[in-house]
Amino acid sequence: MMIEPSIDKLLEKTNGNRYVLCTVVAKRAKEIESVRRLELADQDKKSITLACEELIEGKYKPSNY
Repeated sequence: MMIEPSIDKLLEKTNGNRYVLCTVVAKRAKEIESVRRLELADQDKKSITLACEELIEGKYKPSNY
C-alpha cells in the first residue's frame, strides 16, 4: 500500500478531480515503464509510485486537464 505521497496532496495538483489524477498518473507511469524498464527491475519502487512522487515534486506537470 502506498502511504506517501498522500492522496490529499495528489488531489491538490489536479484541483480535487480524482479522474484527472488517475489518468495523469497512469499516463506518466506508462512513460516511465517504456523508458526505464531495466532500471525499474532493480528498484523497490513501482512506476506508479515514481509518477506520484514526480507529480508532487513538480517534476512532471499534467499538460491537458
